[in-house]
Amino acid sequence: MSNHSAARAHTNIALIKYWGKKDTEFILPMNNSLSLTLDHFYTDTSVTFDSSYTKDTFILNGKEIPNENVHKFLNIVREKAGISEFAKVNSTNHVPTTAGLASSASAFAALAAAASKASGMNLSRRDLSRLARRGSGSATRSIYGGFVEWQAGDNDLNSYAVPFIENVSWDIKMIAVVINSKPKKITSRAGMQTVVNTSPYYNSWIKEANRSIPLMKEAISKQDFTTMGELAEENAMKMHALNLSAHPHFSYFSPESIQVMNLVEELRSMGVECYYTMDAGPNVKIICLGKDTASITSFLQKNLPNTEVLVSSAGPGVQYLD
Repeated sequence: MSNHSAARAHTNIALIKYWGKKDTEFILPMNNSLSLTLDHFYTDTSVTFDSSYTKDTFILNGKEIPNENVHKFLNIVREKAGISEFAKVNSTNHVPTTAGLASSASAFAALAAAASKASGMNLSRRDLSRLARRGSGSATRSIYGGFVEWQAGDNDLNSYAVPFIENVSWDIKMIAVVINSKPKKITSRAGMQTVVNTSPYYNSWIKEANRSIPLMKEAISKQDFTTMGELAEENAMKMHALNLSAHPHFSYFSPESIQVMNLVEELRSMGVECYYTMDAGPNVKIICLGKDTASITSFLQKNLPNTEVLVSSAGPGVQYLD
């Protein structure tokens, strides 16, 4: 037996974030989240199951590396598909890995799509979303394009993402300010679990995040950019406040992160409407409208001449390349 498939999935950035799991094995989140899939960052992955293979092989950006998470994920695929063959996975990441730019979202969404098809499964997008979640929580949202909601659920069957607005007509942009593309010192998994276990404010976070979801959906539906931006910025800062309240406390901020946030606030004071968000890493994402992109990027490059600034639009859902 030899079966092959290849897929592409894009990263997504959560506007209302999930930060903490109620179940670490099945990766069930404590709260719903809502994201925007981006066109600029993506992962291409091919998977081949072959009876001649004696082990799983994972190649990332042309280099074979051991990866226990990929092996565990392939075991889940094999169990669901009822096969026993090992696999060769060849992945090219067009996004800095583990730097807070959602590389795991695109990586496991692409792997889920390619592996499920190569193993003979014909999964619906909902079931593909459920499968991707087993590799990385945020990957469940990268199955879809545009604005996507991850419904937390309370078990493996009812925790999955659903599209909110896939075909985005709104000229919304996300500017990634790449301060540091190196792997972060504290992984998302370790950081969020520390927060869940030790932050005295965690229950308030869940209530606030779930309260913000319908407000964010209403703002997006009405193309109310001000409300959308304010909600996203507040949600991100509340998430990072949890990290500072944990034991031991930790932070993903760097001095440059704070500098970028100050520059965004300065732009707002100048009448240019834009908002920032941050995930588990130092890189800042700026939400803006297309008409303001040039002035924002020019201002950033003037003040941070050695920093990479990348502009994204709303991106598509998972695509098969074969």
